[in-house]
Amino acid sequence: MRNIIVEEIKQVPLVEQNLEIVERKGIGHPDSICDSILDRVSVELCQEYLKRFGAIMHHNTDKSLLVAGKVETRFGGGEVKEPMLLIFGDRATDEVEGEKIDVAKIAIDAAKKWIKKNLRYVDPDKHMRYQVELKPGSAALTDIFRRKGKVLSANDTSAAVGYAPMTPTEEIVLKTEHYLNSKKFKKEFPESGEDIKVMGFRKNNDLSLMIGMAFVDRHVKDEKDYFRKKEEILERTRHFVEENSNFERVDLKLNTLDTRGRGVDGVYLTVLGTSADGADSGQVGRGNRSNGVIPLNRHVGSEAAAGKNPVSHVGKIYNLLTHKIASEIYREVNGLKEVYVWLVSQIGSPIDQPAIAAARVLTEPGVKLDDVKKQISETIERELEKIDEFTKCLSRGEFPVC
Repeated sequence: MRNIIVEEIKQVPLVEQNLEIVERKGIGHPDSICDSILDRVSVELCQEYLKRFGAIMHHNTDKSLLVAGKVETRFGGGEVKEPMLLIFGDRATDEVEGEKIDVAKIAIDAAKKWIKKNLRYVDPDKHMRYQVELKPGSAALTDIFRRKGKVLSANDTSAAVGYAPMTPTEEIVLKTEHYLNSKKFKKEFPESGEDIKVMGFRKNNDLSLMIGMAFVDRHVKDEKDYFRKKEEILERTRHFVEENSNFERVDLKLNTLDTRGRGVDGVYLTVLGTSADGADSGQVGRGNRSNGVIPLNRHVGSEAAAGKNPVSHVGKIYNLLTHKIASEIYREVNGLKEVYVWLVSQIGSPIDQPAIAAARVLTEPGVKLDDVKKQISETIERELEKIDEFTKCLSRGEFPVC
């Protein structure tokens, strides 16, 4: 029997509260670059281990630093003076029964493929240097992978929390960044870089969105052209937000540090579409939570999901699974306003047997906890029973981590 707790909570649903703050760091933000690439490294390692040995070996590629380069921005196109540096850190099995695995090559190749796919103006050979510091794992944690059984043991004592549903504020912040970084938008506005941050602030039913967007200098002729294109992007974004949300009033701001009359120094220009080209560095774990936003009003865990191995590291598995379970409960069980799910692991215990699995729910008026408690518990049981299938999906990169 699993230790499952289902409780009712008494609080005002977030969507009905007066104040809500939500942030989203886009795909070209230095922190998002680290999260995405290091998780891709884990996926590529998983596939290599499975192909060669039939099983996923111990690894955690969840430590990284993206060191900003040096550029000279100019209207009409600047130049890269010094490339960025991507440092890969933590652990990865590099030998199995005398057979070597070229971990460094796998990591660098994974990074280059991701960059080519997602950052239009970054040449992964010319604009990025790589430093691989992935060492073999500790004996105790490596031994977990040798133990028999369909489900591995947890390699850490950790906790995670997920929730459902997302609020309209969370949804529009996420949708807005996705829209601004869509292929269609980039085709129409090539001056828009991938480094986009959306900060959403809701007061009652009024929404403010403050957007930071790195402009690509080769597509901007001069200061006048910059402000003209900025206004076009702002207007297009406003139209999108109003069409895809139902707030009473919407206030949009874009690149609020801009100052007319100061030329290149007074506007947000980059050479490569990311501030990492010459201004901001990045790290794994400082970006979006595993459901894609940074929700300041919610319960959140401290673990970074990106890069952790998908079959024993609960910092990854439980971070994503709690959101999945919460969503399944909300979808299947009638009469719920909000659902929060916690999973707590115990190092050495099977990952499908958490020390605690807890759901706290906010019910609709007239709905009693006893009416829904059994169905909630059954949903948690079912999802934990399928954890082996879930970890296989994680190993193939089927669930985004940021």
